[in-house]
Amino acid sequence: MGNGTSIGRVRGKGSAHNGAHHWLLFRYTSVGSLLLTIWFGASLLMMPSLNYAAVREWLVSPIAATAMALFIVVNVWHAQLGLRVVIEDYVHEEGNKFASLLALNMICFAAAAFGLFCVIRLALGGA
Repeated sequence: MGNGTSIGRVRGKGSAHNGAHHWLLFRYTSVGSLLLTIWFGASLLMMPSLNYAAVREWLVSPIAATAMALFIVVNVWHAQLGLRVVIEDYVHEEGNKFASLLALNMICFAAAAFGLFCVIRLALGGA
């Protein structure tokens, strides 16, 4: 199967290189997001009050703080993966695509960093 046959000309080209990896990451983050969202909703429903003091007292627990940090990271990562696909599919000029993906990554990193900073600050009693 050399370069002369039709299969030889297309071998190694196409989306077969990393499409499965992206698909699996998207599925893993969606399952993680679902489980953590159920945990978060159940935790909020079990709280006696939803005022700042009660939520802060709940978030001081290491388990709650760790799960909240995972909730933030998984949901931001899932959003980044989904928006990345939209940008790759609908932005056709390479320069605009690069700029859009760079902006997306920076915004997602900033959102995750801010969320984690808030959780850590509340968990350690700084607020």
